[in-house]
Amino acid sequence: MTEDSAVLVDTNVLLSATAPLRPLHRKAMAVLNDWPNQGSSLVTTSQVLREYLVVATRPFEVNGLGLATADVLANVAAFRGRMRLLTDSEPVWARLRALIETYGCLGKQIHDANVVATALTSGVRRLVTANVRDFTRFAPEIEVIDLAALADT
Repeated sequence: MTEDSAVLVDTNVLLSATAPLRPLHRKAMAVLNDWPNQGSSLVTTSQVLREYLVVATRPFEVNGLGLATADVLANVAAFRGRMRLLTDSEPVWARLRALIETYGCLGKQIHDANVVATALTSGVRRLVTANVRDFTRFAPEIEVIDLAALADT
């Protein structure tokens, strides 16, 4: 079963929405605030939320946002209020293995493959990200929406 209205929101979209000085902040906020009103159902994964927690709490000096844990957890709660959390499961693991074999994923690419596996197993066929390059290999199976290419609102 596919969810035609569902869009998986990648970690970098959440980070851009959190940091007003990031170049894609306004576009990320439009995804979170406007897309649900336009008929899109936003979804995410536990991996995406974990990645967000890691970067948001990491010091600014090492490419993080340097936010306090309480603030980051409040942000995650706000994101969860706007998105459905896709579940990780045995079928996700099987799909991940198939993606790794099909697309020859190595190292950190396996994180991206896991996000895609979770989406596909749940019937989600669209993903919005600022790192299109990381997901291009999976384009035969999932539509990759470039956050940077979205119209300004």
